Amino acid sequence: MSFIDAFFSIPRVYKRIVSVCIDLLFVQVAFWGAFWTRLGDFDELYKAEYWYLLAFLSVVTIFCFSRIGFYRAILRYLSINALFTLITGALVSTVVFVLTTYFYNIWVPRSVSVIYFGYLFVLTGGARVSVRMLFVQRSMKRKPNVMIYGAGVAGRQLVNLLRQGDELNPIAYIDDNKRLQNTVIQGLNVYHPSKLARVVNKGDVKQILLAIPSASRSQRRAIVESLVNLPVEVLSIPNLDSIVHDNVSLDQLRDVAIEDLLGREPVKPRDDLMSANITDQVVMVTGAGGSIGSELCRQIVKCKPKSLLLFELSEYCLYSIEKELAEYALKRGLDVEIVPLLGSVQRINRLETIMKTFSVDTIYHAAAYKHVPMVEYNVVEGVRNNVFGTYYTAQAAVNAGVSSFVLISTDKAVRPTNVMGTTKRMAELGLQALASEEAKKEVGTRFCMVRFGNVLGSSGSVIPLFKRQIKEGGPITITHPDIIRYFMTIPEAAQLVIQAGAMGKGGDVFVLDMGEPVKIVDLAENLVKLSGLELKTEDNPFGDIELKYTGLRPGEKLFEELLIGDNVGETDHRRIMTANERFLFLDEYQHILDLLDKACHDFKHEDIRQILLDAPTDFKPTDGIGDVVWKRNQQNS
Repeated sequence: MSFIDAFFSIPRVYKRIVSVCIDLLFVQVAFWGAFWTRLGDFDELYKAEYWYLLAFLSVVTIFCFSRIGFYRAILRYLSINALFTLITGALVSTVVFVLTTYFYNIWVPRSVSVIYFGYLFVLTGGARVSVRMLFVQRSMKRKPNVMIYGAGVAGRQLVNLLRQGDELNPIAYIDDNKRLQNTVIQGLNVYHPSKLARVVNKGDVKQILLAIPSASRSQRRAIVESLVNLPVEVLSIPNLDSIVHDNVSLDQLRDVAIEDLLGREPVKPRDDLMSANITDQVVMVTGAGGSIGSELCRQIVKCKPKSLLLFELSEYCLYSIEKELAEYALKRGLDVEIVPLLGSVQRINRLETIMKTFSVDTIYHAAAYKHVPMVEYNVVEGVRNNVFGTYYTAQAAVNAGVSSFVLISTDKAVRPTNVMGTTKRMAELGLQALASEEAKKEVGTRFCMVRFGNVLGSSGSVIPLFKRQIKEGGPITITHPDIIRYFMTIPEAAQLVIQAGAMGKGGDVFVLDMGEPVKIVDLAENLVKLSGLELKTEDNPFGDIELKYTGLRPGEKLFEELLIGDNVGETDHRRIMTANERFLFLDEYQHILDLLDKACHDFKHEDIRQILLDAPTDFKPTDGIGDVVWKRNQQNS
């Protein structure tokens, strides 16, 4: 360990003692130096009165320095405010110097006190600034170099934060603002984005931190794409509110949000549609603890319903979302009754009792099994939950006089190749059948369905899986090199579901504009590169992360569709379309349900599959029956 390391590691009390001793020395030097500067040879040096004056001045100066917090400041965090404290300390010492010489009639030229002030400030301040610079230089050698993309308020705040810590060393800014380029901010050069690669290589940069919280998503996508091929990890800071309110910390630095890679700009929700079926009404969400259900609840609470009923099968998920929403409402002073309700959508009596008891106005039905392989392995439960559960919930809504019922559907319901998609299409057919009956009434339940693709960050999303596999060193598993998917953020999907539900007239099938489909392999490659790692390929055998293709899973398609036919119409919202598709009448649908119910009860999987094939769902399975219990029985027989 070097002398400097040893000094920085000694207890703080000893550091203060050293500081006091050094400051005493500085008082001596400043005192005699002022006389020498003014008078040259000082013949009065031997007089006792000057030594008494110096002794008194030294004690008073150290006392004043202590009182104003000189020795409480931590040198490594010395700021501009500390300089004002240094000036105050030197000024107080000088005033004591002048007053003492005046009252005790000690001859001192007037300019000596001014020179004394200058020497004392320079010595005490210079020593502390030198120690701070020494610490900064020492710590810089130990910290990995990073660059800040964005030299605005957020970037400057981030640099201040990094300089106070021991984790990262900022060496430069990157900004496309021409007024800032080729300038120096906080001691760091500001470069044009075109010079990124050169600065990264020259400065041995390990990370680039995005400090552009106010940039649009399309702007962020363009920036991220320009960084993908650089050998650095790319991290992002929180939103602008966190910066403005000084709440940002290094713990909040996170991976680049995957939506920044998609570049899809969210559309501001329309307040009239958001509040139409919610504000001052009793709203019920089934599957309230799931990915979509919980986000629906968050959006609904903001619209100030009279009551929000959280219906959920999982006790833990119900507890989590109820606690979160209760804290949110309390913090913002919202007068919303939040009611946690355990139950299954397969219990029609429970559902109907709840709806009548609380006089429910609107239902968002998000309860479903959505993971394709899981439903393939558990066919009966998939059918029971997705088909019968939806029909029972809808029938209970009719019996309880609920005004509006919105089903959260999926793009996998369109020309399905798996049981999950087929059950969701069957659920749509059930609601369309009920809607045709309700249309005959003067006042009935308005049914509508909202169909969309994958949402980022949901329980079945590939993104969390890819990030975990990268963290573990790979490989990243992808089913097929050509597989593509539509993606949307959960908050945007929830907002569009609520707005679409408000536009429903009865039996509507709404389709959300998902933007451009994304190739999954491109998504995985960008995640690897943005983590500062290299892909391991035949051309680069020493790379970090390998892509491994596992083959399509049972019932999985290379691409998903949102429409069955070409009968698509526009709505008042540019992200919401409506589809006109064939449907069954209620008696026809109930006949299919009767057949399904008996086949599920007897666990006759061949019959279940045939019924689903015969129903107008366009079911075209790509694999055989995958139910694990049925397959084991087949092996044992």
